[in-house]
Amino acid sequence: MIVCVCRRVSDREIARHARAGMSFDEIQFELGVATQCGCCESCARDVVAQCSASNPVAALHNESAPQTIQLANSILESKSWNSSQRSLAA
Repeated sequence: MIVCVCRRVSDREIARHARAGMSFDEIQFELGVATQCGCCESCARDVVAQCSASNPVAALHNESAPQTIQLANSILESKSWNSSQRSLAA
């Protein structure tokens, strides 16, 4: 959805920058969000807060089956990493 109509900035663009570790001020400078009329500032700040680098993955709440997810420390440990690439990297 478009968050900033003045600059035509979507929530996906804001979220992508926030997940990359950018603060709201950095995103504002980069994308121009909330720099003209200012009506979108609270919504843009909410998107940044929800997608900040400290919380990179949204958690799904499932009462019936709580489980812990272990993240890989590197791409080489990832299950999605192509096994033929592991032998080349080693």
